[in-house]
Amino acid sequence: MSGASSQRSEEPAPGVSAGRAAIPHRDPLAATIVRIAAIWIVSDVGYYFVLPSLGVHPSYNAASVGIALYYFFWIGIAIIAFWDLYRDWVKFGNRTASYAVWTLAFGGCTLFAAFVLPLLPPANWTANFEPPDLALATEWYFLPKSMDILFQQLLIAAFILALSARDLSLKRISVYSAALFGVSHLLLAFGGVPFGYVVRFMVAATLFGFLFPYLILRVPNGLGYSYVVHWAYYAATVAMVRFFGAPAA
Repeated sequence: MSGASSQRSEEPAPGVSAGRAAIPHRDPLAATIVRIAAIWIVSDVGYYFVLPSLGVHPSYNAASVGIALYYFFWIGIAIIAFWDLYRDWVKFGNRTASYAVWTLAFGGCTLFAAFVLPLLPPANWTANFEPPDLALATEWYFLPKSMDILFQQLLIAAFILALSARDLSLKRISVYSAALFGVSHLLLAFGGVPFGYVVRFMVAATLFGFLFPYLILRVPNGLGYSYVVHWAYYAATVAMVRFFGAPAA
């Protein structure tokens, strides 16, 4: 998780306001958005169709190591594709704070997955459709999920930075981010879960999409906080299923 303050450590260039990404307009905005969408869609197509053809069951619980490696590959693709955006944005202005954020985030995620989750009661799944991986999550579920979340966060950051570099207001960026992140969760329909379940994730993703731009552009170590909020949603969902039963279909 990066110490992501959007401001340069040096004086901002003329015409670049505080809290915005000081990034040259090297590519048309539409081209950047198409690249983001293409990488996101192709990665999901690979997960739902290519991995099964290679004998990898598309389940975070059943094939956690293989899927973690799959998303590690896509993390590399995202960094390569949007390096021009990331390199002028990611700064560690206060390394002590960055160490603390990373340590607490890593420790908290590990503590929940490795020690808290096994102590929770068994999943109380009562819905009339097959439970998704998340409902039956084991401690190994969060290995590939952690990679998946980082991959998504990198794509979201690229989208936000591309808009910020063109001097859009934080409010407009938040609206566009919410729309992108919400609509992207339509791809969950490939997982065979009911549409109502997909809608629930879309609503949550839309709300998070409003929050992410503020964290990424205005808060030191904001990508770290954005990642933790994203990760905590899945941890909370697992705990709710264990204590309160299946969500409504």
